[in-house]
Amino acid sequence: GPALSIAATAAMTLLAGLLVMRIPEPAAAPVDQTLTTKLRTNLSAAWSDPSTRLLLSLHVLYQALVGALDLLCVILAVSVLGLGQGGAGYLNAAIAAGGLGAGAITAFLVGRRRLVATMIVGIVGATVALALVAVHPAVASAFLLLALVGLSGSVFEVSEGTLLQRAAPSDALAGIFSVRESLMDVGLAIGTLFVQVGVLVGGYRTALVAPAVLVLILVTLLWRPLRAIDDGADVPQVEIQLLRSIRIFRALPAPVLEGVARQLVPVAAIAGTVVVQEGDAGDRYYAIADGVLTVHREGEQVATLAHGEGFGEIALVRGVPRIASVIAHSDCLLYGLDKEPFVLLLTGHPVAAQAAKAETMRHIGRESD
Repeated sequence: GPALSIAATAAMTLLAGLLVMRIPEPAAAPVDQTLTTKLRTNLSAAWSDPSTRLLLSLHVLYQALVGALDLLCVILAVSVLGLGQGGAGYLNAAIAAGGLGAGAITAFLVGRRRLVATMIVGIVGATVALALVAVHPAVASAFLLLALVGLSGSVFEVSEGTLLQRAAPSDALAGIFSVRESLMDVGLAIGTLFVQVGVLVGGYRTALVAPAVLVLILVTLLWRPLRAIDDGADVPQVEIQLLRSIRIFRALPAPVLEGVARQLVPVAAIAGTVVVQEGDAGDRYYAIADGVLTVHREGEQVATLAHGEGFGEIALVRGVPRIASVIAHSDCLLYGLDKEPFVLLLTGHPVAAQAAKAETMRHIGRESD
């Protein structure tokens, strides 16, 4: 019953808190702004850019759909499909299953030049599938359609977030995405109220169909502005393809991979340039786009590096000085990723962290032979 479900959730939350308490606290960073000032700065950055403003508005619309689904699943389970009080959980599970299935689709979005069409198909598909539940409400069709809602909604959310990442000013990106997360709760509240009004006005069928009507109208009105945002967005395709060839970054989710690609800094090194000096502090990871470099330890050459390989992770992962020197054997084009985003990347993505550790051991072993 509900009591056991709530108790189990509370226990898992407590366990999560205890696990988090074991994480060592980093040194406090200097505070240069008050919370109020940061909030004002983030809101100003989000509101002042028209492209950002439009995409965030669509994000609120999608979150309103998510909020509407929470209440609609209860109405469908109890009052329409006869699934009882536990039925809402099964319907929500169908939506979640559809969202998981979207993972394979969203992986193909990374590096795609155009995203608006995918984004619109996602939001229209989610709302139309929800509207079709009202046509002939039956248990089997409801589960299938709600799974489609979850799949289409996830495709929209990933493509919208990726396009926002491309269109937003790079120096305000973190603040804009914090606003995006905050707006999620606003959308959820709007969606819940929307369902209540819809049910009051025309019953549950109105609440199911109205989101599709609203989205179709908005898509018609906003197609040109969204297309203009898509046309003006910069896609770092060369950097993305380079990261895909490197083991550390290969398994990253599509939006994350593109985000990392945007943080890469091109570094040209002519033949003979010492890119990394043994004994120096590590401040950057390097990915090799073109050229050949040699690795030297204690004056002896121990390895050769070429396109599709990277170096510099040992000092960053282990917090030690550079254990070897890396010298450009020919004219090279490298892409550098600074220490802070590299470490944050490993902190947030265990697969990338494991790959980085494996590369570290491989490089240490090769340089020790």
